[in-house]
Amino acid sequence: MGGDHAPGEIVRGAVDAVTELDVEVVLVGQEPAVAPLLSDAGVPGVELEHAEEIVAMDEDPAAAARRKKDSSLVRCAQAVREGRAQAMVGAGNTGATMAAALLRLGRIRGIARPAIAIPIPVPAGTRHQLLIDGGATVDCTPEWLAQFARMGREYARTRLGVDAPTIGLLSNGEEPGKGDELRKNVFGLLEKLPGFHGNVEGRDLMHGTVDVVVTDGFTGNVVLKTLEGALRAAVALVFGVLDSTPEAKEAGKVLAPMLLDAAGVFDPDLTGGAVLLGVDGVCVISHGSSSARAIVNAVRVAKECVETGVVGRLKEAIDAG
Repeated sequence: MGGDHAPGEIVRGAVDAVTELDVEVVLVGQEPAVAPLLSDAGVPGVELEHAEEIVAMDEDPAAAARRKKDSSLVRCAQAVREGRAQAMVGAGNTGATMAAALLRLGRIRGIARPAIAIPIPVPAGTRHQLLIDGGATVDCTPEWLAQFARMGREYARTRLGVDAPTIGLLSNGEEPGKGDELRKNVFGLLEKLPGFHGNVEGRDLMHGTVDVVVTDGFTGNVVLKTLEGALRAAVALVFGVLDSTPEAKEAGKVLAPMLLDAAGVFDPDLTGGAVLLGVDGVCVISHGSSSARAIVNAVRVAKECVETGVVGRLKEAIDAG
């Protein structure tokens, strides 16, 4: 029921995921709104579970997750807790999705706070960077950031297939000693972690300088929105120039398809979604404007997390740390 195009695109994406990914899907939502989008005979591999309530985008996330026990988000997390599903995927209120996962799944033992792992595209790169935290925990302690780094490193190893991930601490300068008190205190803790590269700056994002970029949720979310805004401005600039004169329009007939193809790496629908690390179960958060294609890829991320045993590997990494 969550997302700008719910429930239509969510249902269509779920049905497509069953066919494309060989999975079974439980759609959790209001039956009167969802059932008409399925055929009268039902869809093989798709089950509908009725949930009376919805958490709106403007509601307080934690309060709504506690108060609305019959909401689609809470019931979705409950299905994972009870073993009726192996992962949950949501495209609605990010804070409420996180709150529902925390309430029903709980945290991995030893983890103080969860973190959102966001894939950052690298143009012409063979793999994405990972930004952690993308907004789950705004106010952090040095120890929590060190845990984020361990979780990000293990996630990169387990699901992204990076044998020896490199880790960078986002700061306002590359030199050791740069940054505020939080960054300075974290630096000493991260020096003990295999693959620690040191401080990185905002310009290192989307350039593959390191595999995992660690920061607090406040800074991480600002970084994400800044990248989104910069990309939109760049696209508007390029296509504005290509549409500015008759000569440019002629050149655009050749260049526009090439530019669109090259820019495909930035399409959020292809990444599928971010993973909430630190909860005792797989939780994938897709973006609010998710299309059916985005939902298919979010389910793909969830499936890969289950198949590669991401949660179990995170538990091992935290125990070892």
